[in-house]
Amino acid sequence: MKVAVLGSGGWGTALAMLLVENGHDVTLWSYQAEESRHLAETGENPLLPGVKLPQGLTYTSDLACVTGCAVVVMATPSFGVRSTAGQVKDLLAPDAILVSVSKGIEKGTSLRMTQIIREVTEDKWPVVALSGPSHAEEVARQVPTAVVSACPDQTAAEVVQDLFINDHFRVYSSSDVIGVELGAALKNVMALCTGCCTGMGLGDNTKAMLMTRGLAETARLGTALGARKDTFAGLAGMGDLIVTCTSMNSRNYRAGILIGQGTPVQEAIRKIGAVVEGYYAVDSARELADQVGVEMPITLAAYDVLYRDRDPREVLLSLMRREKRHEIEETWF
Repeated sequence: MKVAVLGSGGWGTALAMLLVENGHDVTLWSYQAEESRHLAETGENPLLPGVKLPQGLTYTSDLACVTGCAVVVMATPSFGVRSTAGQVKDLLAPDAILVSVSKGIEKGTSLRMTQIIREVTEDKWPVVALSGPSHAEEVARQVPTAVVSACPDQTAAEVVQDLFINDHFRVYSSSDVIGVELGAALKNVMALCTGCCTGMGLGDNTKAMLMTRGLAETARLGTALGARKDTFAGLAGMGDLIVTCTSMNSRNYRAGILIGQGTPVQEAIRKIGAVVEGYYAVDSARELADQVGVEMPITLAAYDVLYRDRDPREVLLSLMRREKRHEIEETWF
């Protein structure tokens, strides 16, 4: 099958490698021609140190590479999804399937990534969200991984499932694209929070508290928007939350550590050297929660730290002092 992967960051590159391994004709697109040449000449991506790129992978900086492709994978940072989709919509094959692997919520519109793509492409093509606990570094090294292929069009979800699945990359199908995408976006916010706790020298108890209650408020928002509750107990919810909130492979977690240690927010983001999606997602999630009237105290606390320069210790104390309540009344099962 002919496939284009748009975005040569760590995740886009790892997925392109996987697709080549599965026997597909794959072109990896880079935003900058210089980056494309570097990948072709060195056979390595600096974001995946020590990993050799496969011989069969083609590199380009020309978006015409989507022409005639059965599947186009959108792997740009979230802020680049709208513009990239707009540039390729007139080049897509009539029967193409679009796959979104970017994670986030668009600032200003509060749209999920598949919603942006569908809007820009006038809803003429099925758009599948592929997400789950999957560090690019580990997928590139063929570490066993499982993710979810989600789309209301079950046939499209299963085509993408078949496209990616192999002995070390297991793919489950789902129709709940809302739950899968919200889990993907908001786990980055929670990873910033747990990273802050690590940076402040706090313990596992605090991180477990934030992860659990963070998942509860993510599920509250998701179900208010039409997601299924059980999605948040699965790979795209709990699974992605665990891997992102506990690993040094996570950019969001590492940025949170720096902030917890006292590094100014913008400097912490700059030091990471790659996109910290949680920084953008927290503002959009706050707006979305306001729109639907859902209480999200941890998300609001993260916003206070990231955008209002509040001390993480003061914000955490305010969370601990919230009015007492019954946990089961807020359960998300």
